[in-house]
Amino acid sequence: MQIVRHSEQTLRTVLLSKNPALVSQYEKLDAGEQRLMNEAFRPNSDLFGPITLHSQSDWINSHPEPSQDFEEFYSDPYRKTPSAETHSIYIQCIGSLGNTRSVSEEYVKWLKGYCEAFFYGLTVKLLEPVPVSATRCSFRINDDTQNLQIHAGQILKFLKKRKPKDAFCVVGITMIDLYPRDSWNFVFGQASLTDGAGEVD
Repeated sequence: MQIVRHSEQTLRTVLLSKNPALVSQYEKLDAGEQRLMNEAFRPNSDLFGPITLHSQSDWINSHPEPSQDFEEFYSDPYRKTPSAETHSIYIQCIGSLGNTRSVSEEYVKWLKGYCEAFFYGLTVKLLEPVPVSATRCSFRINDDTQNLQIHAGQILKFLKKRKPKDAFCVVGITMIDLYPRDSWNFVFGQASLTDGAGEVD
């Protein structure tokens, strides 16, 4: 077992920026918002707590990726940003999320509130839920689990067609397993960086 822990100095190096646009945005925050941002640098903060790797099959070990600091993220030419015309996140429920309608609605209400907090400043809207049959996507029964699975790529195409004009992105949510291609056992989710659509199960 391995624990990944970053020092306060490392966090400051990675998170702080001298970019005038970012400095200006920080200065516009009120005292409470600045206090929340500064919380990230405290060693015992919940925002960047230690990560426990239990085995070599953990994602960080089995999928090595180059590091990226906030300045690199902010300057990435492929990074999509909201605009005055596209400033809404839409959530599309596909199939039931719980045993009853009220349970499904409670899940979606919680998810909407989380998105509004995490993506501060963007509007989060709900599209009318649809049954899985409405997507007209391919499906299969997994040989190992015997669970129903729906094709992730075709769900993306469905979401793209339903994306409203003011949408920054549309996110599909389903409790049904997804698979991206026949050779894969399953996938947790899939997204398109160019079409502003994605889904998770």
